[in-house]
Amino acid sequence: MTGSRSLAEMFLSRVAATPQGPAFTYPVGETWATLTWAETMERVRAISCGLRALGVADEDRCAILSGTRLEWLLADLGILCAGAATTTIYPANTPEECGFVLADSDSVVVFAEDEGQVRKLLGQRQGLTKVRKVVLMDGAAEPGGWVMTLAELETLGREQDRAQPSAFETRVRAIGPERLATLIYTSGTTGRPKGVELLHDCWVFEGEAIAALKILRPDDEQYLWLPLAHSFGKVLQAAQLAVGFHTTVDGRVPKLVENLAITRPTFMAAAPRIFEKVYNRILAGVKDGSRVKQALFGWAMRVGRRVSQAQRARQRIPLGLRLEHALADRLVLSKVRARFGGRLRFFVSGSAPLSAEVAEFFHAVGLLILEGYGLTESSAASFVNLPEDYEFGTVGPPLPGVEVRIAADGEVLIRGRGIMRGYHGMADETAQAKDAEGFLHTGDIGELDARGKLRITDRKKDLIKTSGGKYVAPQALEAKLKSLSPYLSQVVVHGDRRNFCSALVTLDDETLKPWLVARGLEGLSPEARAEHPEVRALVQQAVDELNQTQARYSTIKKFAILPTDFTVESGELTASLKVKRKVIETRYRPVLDGFYTGAMASAD
Repeated sequence: MTGSRSLAEMFLSRVAATPQGPAFTYPVGETWATLTWAETMERVRAISCGLRALGVADEDRCAILSGTRLEWLLADLGILCAGAATTTIYPANTPEECGFVLADSDSVVVFAEDEGQVRKLLGQRQGLTKVRKVVLMDGAAEPGGWVMTLAELETLGREQDRAQPSAFETRVRAIGPERLATLIYTSGTTGRPKGVELLHDCWVFEGEAIAALKILRPDDEQYLWLPLAHSFGKVLQAAQLAVGFHTTVDGRVPKLVENLAITRPTFMAAAPRIFEKVYNRILAGVKDGSRVKQALFGWAMRVGRRVSQAQRARQRIPLGLRLEHALADRLVLSKVRARFGGRLRFFVSGSAPLSAEVAEFFHAVGLLILEGYGLTESSAASFVNLPEDYEFGTVGPPLPGVEVRIAADGEVLIRGRGIMRGYHGMADETAQAKDAEGFLHTGDIGELDARGKLRITDRKKDLIKTSGGKYVAPQALEAKLKSLSPYLSQVVVHGDRRNFCSALVTLDDETLKPWLVARGLEGLSPEARAEHPEVRALVQQAVDELNQTQARYSTIKKFAILPTDFTVESGELTASLKVKRKVIETRYRPVLDGFYTGAMASAD
């Protein structure tokens, strides 16, 4: 919906336009239920009025500590319609991290997913002097205590609404574009999290810009699993309000592929790690199959790649290739697509760089991945490839209304309505991130091609400069190496101020297991597995293949296999699945230093 002054007003306009249209489908036990937009309004209105009954005032912060689920969306819309602002907290955060965000944001109400999340808050209660109530989504609460249930809040809200029937609409209409809507704390690959202040106008802009692109349609069906505490997930909410498509919401990642086959969406957004995992599983399954299966799959993929190359070059596909592709599709490629429901128009990838190899593989199967780019500080979406105009290896052109500059050192600078107001309570950091002209300094190195599409080459601060003075982009090497072996999970390339590059590697347990079983190695401990000659040879094969494509100074000369994968819980990944490079390099410093003890290998 266009012309709205706030995200709350955009929600009211969406309800008025399509009251009986399906808004959200969500899991209830082993089945699914659906809310229309009118039914969604009933619950949002009750939550909003309930918050005002608790004394929540304009721009007060109300936090959501929950995984992705229907109640997250309802709580967020209720907070916004109350004139307040949403503080997002990742459910994987430690009690101390939750306490920091709540105290720093001055949040007055917290929506908590379950009793486990409530226990985190109880352990931090002494420092949460501003928090008046905790609203529990799942579970029971003692009457009159610090914790109340969501049902109790909605009951309170309906009573408030009956007493003041016009107050809800009056509040929504009073919310201006300059009002704070969302406070998202950057998960941070290093250092203290910063609260990014995003205004209502940021999200209205995102919704309007995505609608203007016509990349999404009212008849689309979205599958939403992304963390809603992250801006990538949040921007999809704005897009839904603007365009009006139906969303199935379920944040249970282990159920992802299974649910796609059931719900059959037409589009889904995901981080590259999800696509890498699916890619690895498919390849590992083929490698573990019979020679006939391997040969058939290889032939079908070669045909699919030839069609993909012709499509990307906007060339006519010869009749012979069309006939061969029809057979390959019937025998192999369509079966891969069926895993995702069979109706997908495209995926959208963001949050981290997507390997060109992965994008090309999916396209050969008949599944298009549109890569986009943005930061939390730019309300997530600033660039995106389009279904009819895409180029792998780029993040597409800027959204309508986004200005872009490339600084002298290659840094990407962007300006527009989606740019944050600033970092909460951090004036100096805000001044460093936004210049006097209002351009956001992204910290990413990139270049614009002749058609205006942006190519991100690396993070400014992550660039490796070897002791020989050569610059190496580690993310490009990491993505390439992961694409060369389905058994690799994560890769961290190291070498800043060193005389050659090295790497830390983790293995994908799920894809590696059949390989180990076939060789009688399944009984190995994680530590023994990491040192086993056959496992090291498996990784070495991929490293050798990578090195053949690199200049000598950017080849990986040594590597170590770590016994366990990086996880959010271990603090080695952010909640959006980005590697915390500095944390890992610090944690494994003895291993890294060992690569260079007495080493005289040249980086040139």
